[in-house]
Amino acid sequence: QVQLVESGGGLVQAGGSLRLSCAASVRIFSINLMAWYRQAPGKQRELVAASTIGGTTNYPDSVKGRFTISRDNAKNTVYLQMNSLKPEDTAVYYCNANQFKNYWGQGTQVTVSS
Repeated sequence: QVQLVESGGGLVQAGGSLRLSCAASVRIFSINLMAWYRQAPGKQRELVAASTIGGTTNYPDSVKGRFTISRDNAKNTVYLQMNSLKPEDTAVYYCNANQFKNYWGQGTQVTVSS
Protein backbone atom coordinates (compact mmCIF):
# COMPACT_ATOMS: atom_id res chain seq x y z
CA GLN A 1 0.00 0.00 0.00
CA VAL A 2 1.32 3.40 -1.01
CA GLN A 3 0.09 6.56 0.67
CA LEU A 4 0.70 9.91 -0.99
CA VAL A 5 0.33 13.34 0.57
CA GLU A 6 0.47 16.46 -1.60
CA SER A 7 1.29 19.96 -0.42
CA GLY A 8 2.32 23.30 -1.83
CA GLY A 9 -0.82 24.42 -3.60
CA GLY A 10 -2.25 27.89 -3.24
CA LEU A 11 -3.21 31.10 -4.95
CA VAL A 12 -0.72 32.74 -7.30
CA GLN A 13 -0.87 35.46 -9.93
CA ALA A 14 -0.41 34.67 -13.59
CA GLY A 15 3.27 34.44 -14.42
CA GLY A 16 4.15 33.23 -10.94
CA SER A 17 5.55 29.95 -9.72
CA LEU A 18 4.64 27.20 -7.29
CA ARG A 19 6.31 23.99 -6.23
CA LEU A 20 4.13 21.06 -5.30
CA SER A 21 5.42 18.23 -3.14
CA CYS A 22 4.23 14.65 -2.88
CA ALA A 23 5.46 12.69 0.11
CA ALA A 24 5.20 8.92 -0.24
CA SER A 25 4.90 6.36 2.54
CA VAL A 26 7.27 3.98 0.77
CA ARG A 27 10.64 4.17 -0.94
CA ILE A 28 9.99 5.74 -4.32
CA PHE A 29 13.22 4.67 -6.00
CA SER A 30 11.56 1.37 -6.89
CA ILE A 31 8.24 2.78 -8.08
CA ASN A 32 7.90 2.36 -11.82
CA LEU A 33 6.04 5.57 -12.51
CA MET A 34 5.43 8.71 -10.49
CA ALA A 35 3.23 11.35 -12.01
CA TRP A 36 1.19 14.48 -11.47
CA TYR A 37 -2.32 14.91 -12.80
CA ARG A 38 -4.77 17.76 -12.57
CA GLN A 39 -8.51 18.15 -12.77
CA ALA A 40 -10.28 21.41 -13.40
CA PRO A 41 -14.00 21.86 -12.65
CA GLY A 42 -16.11 20.14 -15.28
CA LYS A 43 -13.10 18.58 -16.98
CA GLN A 44 -11.49 15.17 -17.00
CA ARG A 45 -8.36 14.45 -15.02
CA GLU A 46 -5.31 14.94 -17.21
CA LEU A 47 -1.65 14.06 -16.98
CA VAL A 48 0.71 17.01 -16.54
CA ALA A 49 4.02 15.29 -15.77
CA ALA A 50 5.41 11.79 -15.46
CA SER A 51 8.71 10.35 -14.28
CA THR A 52 9.75 6.76 -14.89
CA ILE A 53 12.08 4.64 -12.80
CA GLY A 54 14.61 4.92 -15.61
CA GLY A 55 14.67 8.69 -15.40
CA THR A 56 12.52 9.50 -18.40
CA THR A 57 10.12 12.40 -18.04
CA ASN A 58 7.07 13.23 -20.09
CA TYR A 59 4.92 16.34 -20.37
CA PRO A 60 1.95 17.34 -22.49
CA ASP A 61 2.43 20.30 -24.80
CA SER A 62 0.27 22.47 -22.57
CA VAL A 63 2.91 22.52 -19.81
CA LYS A 64 6.11 21.58 -21.62
CA GLY A 65 8.86 24.05 -20.84
CA ARG A 66 6.99 25.42 -17.82
CA PHE A 67 6.57 22.41 -15.51
CA THR A 68 9.29 20.10 -14.23
CA ILE A 69 8.86 16.86 -12.32
CA SER A 70 11.65 15.57 -10.11
CA ARG A 71 12.24 12.83 -7.58
CA ASP A 72 14.17 13.02 -4.32
CA ASN A 73 14.67 9.38 -3.47
CA ALA A 74 16.32 10.19 -0.14
CA LYS A 75 13.18 12.02 0.99
CA ASN A 76 10.73 9.74 -0.82
CA THR A 77 9.24 12.87 -2.31
CA VAL A 78 8.26 13.90 -5.81
CA TYR A 79 8.09 17.55 -6.80
CA LEU A 80 6.34 19.51 -9.49
CA GLN A 81 7.94 22.85 -10.19
CA MET A 82 5.47 25.06 -12.04
CA ASN A 83 6.67 28.28 -13.63
CA SER A 84 4.99 30.89 -15.81
CA LEU A 85 1.62 29.85 -14.47
CA LYS A 86 -1.51 30.69 -16.43
CA PRO A 87 -5.14 30.97 -15.33
CA GLU A 88 -5.87 27.79 -17.29
CA ASP A 89 -3.51 25.91 -14.96
CA THR A 90 -6.09 26.34 -12.21
CA ALA A 91 -7.10 22.88 -10.99
CA VAL A 92 -6.75 20.35 -8.23
CA TYR A 93 -3.40 18.64 -8.65
CA TYR A 94 -3.02 14.98 -7.75
CA CYS A 95 0.07 12.90 -7.17
CA ASN A 96 0.02 9.40 -8.67
CA ALA A 97 2.17 6.35 -8.13
CA ASN A 98 1.89 3.35 -10.41
CA GLN A 99 3.32 0.16 -8.92
CA PHE A 100 1.19 -2.78 -10.06
CA LYS A 101 -1.81 -0.56 -9.35
CA ASN A 102 -2.58 3.14 -9.21
CA TYR A 103 -2.31 5.09 -5.99
CA TRP A 104 -3.55 8.66 -5.57
CA GLY A 105 -3.09 11.46 -3.12
CA GLN A 106 -5.92 13.62 -1.85
CA GLY A 107 -5.07 16.53 -4.15
CA THR A 108 -3.98 20.10 -3.63
CA GLN A 109 -5.70 23.16 -5.09
CA VAL A 110 -3.80 25.49 -7.39
CA THR A 111 -5.50 28.73 -8.36
CA VAL A 112 -3.92 31.14 -10.82
CA SER A 113 -5.46 34.60 -10.98
CA SER A 114 -5.28 36.77 -14.07
